[in-house]
Amino acid sequence: MSFWQGRRVFVTGHTGFKGGWLCLYLHQLGAEVCGYALAPGTSPDLFTSAQIASTLDSVEGDICDLPRLTSAMSAHRPEVIFHLAAQPLVRASYKAPLETYRVNVMGSLSVLDAARNCDSVRAIVMITTDKCYQNKEWIWGYREVDRLGGHDPYSSSKACAELAVASWRDSFFPSASYAQHGVEIATARAGNVIGGGDWSEDRLVPDVIRSLLEGRKLLLRNPGATRPWQHVLEPLRGYILLAEHLISKGAEAASCFNFGPEYHDTMPVSWVVRRIAECWGSHPEWDLEETPQPHEANSLRLDWSKAEALLNWSPRLSLQDAVEHTTRWYRSWSKNEEMLQHTLGEIEQYRRRAGSLQEGVA
Repeated sequence: MSFWQGRRVFVTGHTGFKGGWLCLYLHQLGAEVCGYALAPGTSPDLFTSAQIASTLDSVEGDICDLPRLTSAMSAHRPEVIFHLAAQPLVRASYKAPLETYRVNVMGSLSVLDAARNCDSVRAIVMITTDKCYQNKEWIWGYREVDRLGGHDPYSSSKACAELAVASWRDSFFPSASYAQHGVEIATARAGNVIGGGDWSEDRLVPDVIRSLLEGRKLLLRNPGATRPWQHVLEPLRGYILLAEHLISKGAEAASCFNFGPEYHDTMPVSWVVRRIAECWGSHPEWDLEETPQPHEANSLRLDWSKAEALLNWSPRLSLQDAVEHTTRWYRSWSKNEEMLQHTLGEIEQYRRRAGSLQEGVA
């Protein structure tokens, strides 16, 4: 915790689901956070429900507006940057492919260019996705050395972002010249995260919660598809550890890292739907979506042994734990409870659990 006390951090995408949780996590660790993003894209949304604006400096702006982004970053003078702003949905990328590439590729480069002109920056963690790999529907997890690719525009745009970040690091922030520039850059690839406060369209957990709240059947596109599900706090702890290692150990961590669940927690969509309904106190009911659907991967797993070896990171919550935490958040929200304290309480509980397990491993 002392590492982050008073440390200045810049988070893009802070009004989104993962960005909001990350900002509250960093706030609890004592960091001084500035967020940069567009206004929340859904209603309701985590940023408003959990009163995240009260915990940080918030700047509204397009990630591709380089002058505004550079101005906001220069004013805050961060040591650490977490880049999460993105167009994050596979199906939305079919509807707006050019916007997806603009935000996910050029937006990433805008962050790196703004950082190149901000001499306070020491570590940059660029968040991409597990879908950046060329998916061969393997039964084993993808490793960081596996080939990048992407059938859909979203996945492809994130693979492009990975290549662009690697080029930027080699061109402007090479580890061999660290003494001159003092900056290390890494990318992070996480699985399918779940947690309270996600209200995105065409995403499983929000769709299930909406169906439960409205008392209607759920439409499922592919109940047999498997994904590396994990609670949102799991990869966020990984991002935070990665930033710490970039500053304390430099080049050792200046590369790409997977953050995923245990192998046995890579479960089909139908399993997650059933468990959420059971935790809610209901019976799962769904119909299959019969209209033609765009291509989505059927199977995806991640190998996170590199993060375990270099960052001492491993998952702390089972998928059942993740579902219970997630359902509890939405249940509290539905009862109009105070969600800032609830969310901070979940983070504190998770940190204690992760810390006690870490001590046990040590």
